[in-house]
Amino acid sequence: MRFGSPAALTALALGLAAAVAPVPTLAAPPTPAAPAAPAQFAHPGVLNSRAQLDFVRAKVQAGQQPWKPAFDSMLASKYGSLFRTPQPRAVVECGSYSNPDIGCSDEREDAIAAYTQALAWYVTRDSRYAKKSIELMDAWSGTIKDHTNSNAPLQSGWAGSTWPRAAEIIKHTYTGGWANQGRFATMLREVYLPEVINGRPNTNGNWELIMMDAAVGMAVHLDDRASYDKAMGIYLGRVPAYFYLASDGTQPVYPPRSTIDTRSELVEYWHGQSTFVDGLAQETCRDFGHTGMGIAAAMHVAETSRIQGRDLYPQFKDRFRHALGFHAKFELGEAVPSWLCGGSLSKGIGPATEVGYNALHTRLGVSMENTRRLTEGRRPAGTENHFEAWETLTHADNPH
Repeated sequence: MRFGSPAALTALALGLAAAVAPVPTLAAPPTPAAPAAPAQFAHPGVLNSRAQLDFVRAKVQAGQQPWKPAFDSMLASKYGSLFRTPQPRAVVECGSYSNPDIGCSDEREDAIAAYTQALAWYVTRDSRYAKKSIELMDAWSGTIKDHTNSNAPLQSGWAGSTWPRAAEIIKHTYTGGWANQGRFATMLREVYLPEVINGRPNTNGNWELIMMDAAVGMAVHLDDRASYDKAMGIYLGRVPAYFYLASDGTQPVYPPRSTIDTRSELVEYWHGQSTFVDGLAQETCRDFGHTGMGIAAAMHVAETSRIQGRDLYPQFKDRFRHALGFHAKFELGEAVPSWLCGGSLSKGIGPATEVGYNALHTRLGVSMENTRRLTEGRRPAGTENHFEAWETLTHADNPH
């Protein structure tokens, strides 16, 4: 029986608590404000605003740390090559853990390359980079028809998060022309958006956060207010179910729309963890790699929302700062207590902390020593070859 269900409340009101299975005491999480798309979307406005991009461009041109080394590292990567040949497929087939990988890596990496080239265009104003970004986007928009196998929604989330970042920069800042931008928009609307817009409530939470990262970004690029509202609604429910705070009660929030509704199911869903502390994430005891993806996607959506006029960081500040700090301290080498994941953690959080650290520390003035040490110690952040890319360049100490 779900806590707070009409049956449970009726039994309690009649004094029949003894006849009801014991349930933990839960504090109702704050009800998030209803999702509301802006009356007019800001462009470019997916993860990076024009003001943020101008800040980055000025820092790189001035040769300043850490932006110039981050930019140089980006250009030196395989994604920065002007000789890259796109590898589109009509059907991308991705099984669990991308096995089989029939176009999965090619798709993700071409999307990252398109974004890399778009950033290079913005910083340098060298039209060769814009044209290469367009070439990559056109190759896929003229070819892909579908994603198949078990990882199709997640694969669509990874690539679908990245394509709009590239497209926003090119469409709204490059004046050299993009003849097939309408076809690219159709690809997002018909191939990617249907795979992600409804989320996956019963999967590990990084899936739904990544899918909403993609859905929100595509909705912005498509000026699609209905899809934006739907994706934001799912995101606002998923964040409290992914990052625990003591104010939630003795256990985490149940994932919305899921079939998980008992404590035993919740503990299993949290990979066997039954002791809950501030900052613990639903996948902490699975591994830090997937948790890092969940963290990154959560920050990406918050960043895009802020650009579009609704700043979610104050609302989620405590969840985000505790989640970043909790994982940072163990990533830095703090001993793992026996009550946490059986005393063993699978670390490797990836380049997931830069956006959140900048939002909370640079903009809101939150002290985050462990997150600072981890973030600054690993600069420049590169890419994990899925959907996180070059976030030292775009978000380090960026006040905009």
